[in-house]
Amino acid sequence: MKAISSKSLKKVMHYTKPYQSRFNWVIVWAILLSLFAASRPYLLKHTVDDYMTNHDQQGLLLYIVIMGVVLLLEVLAQFFFTYWANWLGQDIIKDIRDKLFRHITSFKMKYFDNEPVGKLVTRSVSDIESIASIFSQGLFMIVSDMLKMLVILGIMLYMNWKLTLIVLLAMPILIYATNIFQKKMKVAFNEVRNQISNLNTFVQERITGMKIVQLFNREEIEAEKFSVINQKHNKAWLKNILYNSIFFPIADFVSSLTLGAIVWYGGANILEGDATTSFGDLFAYTMLINMLFNPLRQIADKFNVMQMGIIAAERVFEILETDSQIQNKGDIIAQKFNGKITLDNVRFSYIPDEEVLKGINLSIKPGETIAIVGSTGAGKSTIINLLNRFYEIDSGMIAIDDIDIKDYTLESLRQQIAVVLQDVFLFADTILNNITLYNEEVTEEMVIAAAQKIGVHDFIMSLPNGYHYNVKERGVMLSSGQRQLIAFLRAYVSNPSILILDEATSSIDTYSEEMIQNATEVLTKGRTSIVIAHRLATIINADKIIVMDKGQIVESGNHNQLLQIENGFYKNLYEVQFSVATE
Repeated sequence: MKAISSKSLKKVMHYTKPYQSRFNWVIVWAILLSLFAASRPYLLKHTVDDYMTNHDQQGLLLYIVIMGVVLLLEVLAQFFFTYWANWLGQDIIKDIRDKLFRHITSFKMKYFDNEPVGKLVTRSVSDIESIASIFSQGLFMIVSDMLKMLVILGIMLYMNWKLTLIVLLAMPILIYATNIFQKKMKVAFNEVRNQISNLNTFVQERITGMKIVQLFNREEIEAEKFSVINQKHNKAWLKNILYNSIFFPIADFVSSLTLGAIVWYGGANILEGDATTSFGDLFAYTMLINMLFNPLRQIADKFNVMQMGIIAAERVFEILETDSQIQNKGDIIAQKFNGKITLDNVRFSYIPDEEVLKGINLSIKPGETIAIVGSTGAGKSTIINLLNRFYEIDSGMIAIDDIDIKDYTLESLRQQIAVVLQDVFLFADTILNNITLYNEEVTEEMVIAAAQKIGVHDFIMSLPNGYHYNVKERGVMLSSGQRQLIAFLRAYVSNPSILILDEATSSIDTYSEEMIQNATEVLTKGRTSIVIAHRLATIINADKIIVMDKGQIVESGNHNQLLQIENGFYKNLYEVQFSVATE
């Protein structure tokens, strides 16, 4: 038991508290199971010695009936023990999985920037399933087997201490082998879990990016890389199999030798007329040795299952104990914003000492539409991320309606800000559910009315099943422009106080462009809007244009004002990117 982390096991056992009654019953069934199982050989001894040798058919029949009843009780105890142990395990992992998922959804975006998706999927699915095995095949089975062994040893000592002594001489060999096996298997299981995580991560990324793999003819290269990872996974499991292949034959060999010694010694005593040993003893010990040694060798196997469960639990608790949440200490509930936004000397860095924003000062009036332009990496999208509190600023302050955004509750803050991104993410669900996101306050009638207002109703109704059309994973059944229209509608029905369009019009097709321009006008009307875009119409019509370069605001003004600045950033940007579109 030394190889098992008691700290991690204690954390897992903490989750049994809501199910204490069921936990106690599992222990009760384990005790009854050991008593019923151990009593059968003892009854067999008396059947042989008292009734078979004396040719007492009536007594023989009675004891056979008694053994049948005991066997039935043992079966019932086995059923309830197994069912309740598994039931308990499944309820516990349900609770842990719920807690883990809620914890993951509260992480800062920085956490997801650094952690592979495949790893999180492994922790949330297969690792948690391994935790269930602690209860279904590990801990309770070990407790049951140890109880059974103790009861059996007690019965054996009571029946014939000489024969029991032979058994006790063999047990240290098996215990020693079990201890070595257990330690080796912990290392092997740890390696298996690492390789499973690597495998999941690789497959997840390649399937998600399959278009890139095929577009750049990387199929063979990626297949070779997969083969290397798969081979490491294979080797990890082969080491596991090797240890099993060595241990179990050794355990069987020791068990068989012990049984042979019992038959030889006990048989010799009977032939010599020793009254302390009987034929009933030999019959009983044949069963008792198997019942004693089988749990002992299986305990090693169950320890392995438990090891895997504990290792999986350690990985899950590592995420559960990761403190990467945005601090949600605000107590002001944002009912509706007027829309005034202030950034006061805001500094921010994704990587320490590598500032992305270098003292940004910006004021946006209620209802104003501003556009932010600049080269890639200038810090445009970073401002949007900070406004939604996906990341924490290094210094300075961001305020909405003259209140620090940290003073608002996180939920109400984000509820009043709608974001339409360039890369629209849609779930494998209906268009309606992708728009409402299962918000019960938004009805289908409201969605249809909103779609008609921004001009996308006809497009949706042209699809099979209309609003109930399933867009499949990531919305692959729709074009990029169509996905963008769904994102605009999703933002509109949320009725935000502040609207953010982050490159939301840069990847649309000709068919969708007119509808998106119309949708943009409807969405931005009467609400504070921040637009990061290259579309000329959006930029020109903005009340104010903010020009950023290398994490700083270098110019500010409307379209005409900025064009008057000689050799200005915006003027150069306009001439390079927008003059052709104007022509």
